[in-house]
Amino acid sequence: MWILPTCGSLSQMSARERPLSTHRVLVVEDNEHISFMLDFMFRRAGYDVTAVDNGRDAQSAIENLEPFDMIILDLMLPYVSGYQLITEIRDNPVWQRVPILVLSGKVMEEDVVKALELGANDYVTKPFRPAELLARVRRLITDRERLAQTRE
Repeated sequence: MWILPTCGSLSQMSARERPLSTHRVLVVEDNEHISFMLDFMFRRAGYDVTAVDNGRDAQSAIENLEPFDMIILDLMLPYVSGYQLITEIRDNPVWQRVPILVLSGKVMEEDVVKALELGANDYVTKPFRPAELLARVRRLITDRERLAQTRE
């Protein structure tokens, strides 16, 4: 049984911690409670959230929607694994630059290394600390935006 971290500190976020504009986050998580918490956390922090609960729906989102600003991805998903999704995202020219943060209960070093080598930008294990997760997401989105500006 998971004991989810509390979100009490989210209401006290400073303006600096909140996103400057609405960024779109795709959450791919099959655990209903964790998905609900992530949806709540990110919406409260000013993000636009789309959540799917299996690998097939994530594939459909990648094939049919405009790229998101960030993907939060579990590895152990029904139908299609998170590892396979990382590979498909990195092979897709439209989505390949979208940052991927893996949020997984897999804590073994080889799991972390595999996800990072396939193209994940960051890896956080469950249970997680909400403020830290939000900080990592902000950093990844900011880094992506800076990189895009230097390319222009």
